[in-house]
Amino acid sequence: MTELPDCVFGELPAALVDELLNRSADLSQHLLSDFQHLRQQYEQWRHLLTEAKLLGREADLAYPTIPTTCGIDGAYAVERLLASDLVAAAAVAVEGLTPPSETRYWPEPRHRAWIEAEVHDSDTGTILRALMIGFEMQLAHEAPHQVVLLDGSLTTPLIYFNQALNKCRETGHLKTTQYFLERIPAFLTTYHSILQAQRSDRCWISIPKYTTRREIGHHLNWSSAHDDRSVLSFVLAAGEYTQPVSLQQPDEPWHLNVEPSLRPIATEIIQALSTIQVVYYRPFQWLPALRLEMAQAIASNRHRLAEVLHGIRHQCGTPAVLEPYPLYMADRMVKHLAVAIPTLRQIAGQQMAESYQGDINDVFMGLHGYRTESGV
Repeated sequence: MTELPDCVFGELPAALVDELLNRSADLSQHLLSDFQHLRQQYEQWRHLLTEAKLLGREADLAYPTIPTTCGIDGAYAVERLLASDLVAAAAVAVEGLTPPSETRYWPEPRHRAWIEAEVHDSDTGTILRALMIGFEMQLAHEAPHQVVLLDGSLTTPLIYFNQALNKCRETGHLKTTQYFLERIPAFLTTYHSILQAQRSDRCWISIPKYTTRREIGHHLNWSSAHDDRSVLSFVLAAGEYTQPVSLQQPDEPWHLNVEPSLRPIATEIIQALSTIQVVYYRPFQWLPALRLEMAQAIASNRHRLAEVLHGIRHQCGTPAVLEPYPLYMADRMVKHLAVAIPTLRQIAGQQMAESYQGDINDVFMGLHGYRTESGV
């Protein structure tokens, strides 16, 4: 057995460490069996893709000028303090590798942020998460780049918005809720525009890292043991992609719990989601297949589709990064939000201590943090 340094398991009890190590042997055999199954089915799955005319090659598309790109990602965090909660949400935009550079003016700041002290409420994170995704939609809509990459699925904003709207009546006392409700009309407008993608000079593409959807597997009757991305990461060769297929729809219809004045745009958003297309693309051999979700207006236009694939390919130039560069950098940046919250709490505590008229111990006791809840 491979020897591991003691620090790997920290302060776990020795008996628990032994049990974990013993079970890891069974785990490796299970994973090996899965890999062997994928290898054995390779030829059959590739044949089915070809027969169904779902296999495409980037080389067969037009070769457009390298488009400008950017990536958008967000994060939120809740620091549970003794006296209150310190909450924050942020989204950032990162430009892609150059060349080329974007010459059109993109005003600063290229981020959105919200930070506030709130009373204790278990649903604060739900509102914050929706606010975060709204910030992402706004940045993506404002970006002047030809290909704008979003982290996650195109269905994620609807899910997060709906969860938050369902909680707003119970959390109306939160300043974060009031801030979110003031901006939800603008969030929905930008989200709808992204889902339609009618502008020929803008392509918004969502790239979820993890998915269980099986549009292609269901169509070709593949085993349900593997999702599309895991199978296609073995089946697709470098430079290959799958032809656009319709996004798998939920068992229950999409729903957005908005007030009457916003119902028309909510209906249009739900209609647009029913037309979203999915493409899997493997730029290089060292990368897994990337799941690309896009508007029908992009997928049905071969020139726009070629521009998207070409732009993504030129942002995946190193085996050290398993996603397009601007998304990777945006993700790295926003993940530090949770790490920054204790520092912001310390700064606030020092400033409060300077002007607090009572016992200074009250300040530091009230700002004692128990845990940080975060998400991206």
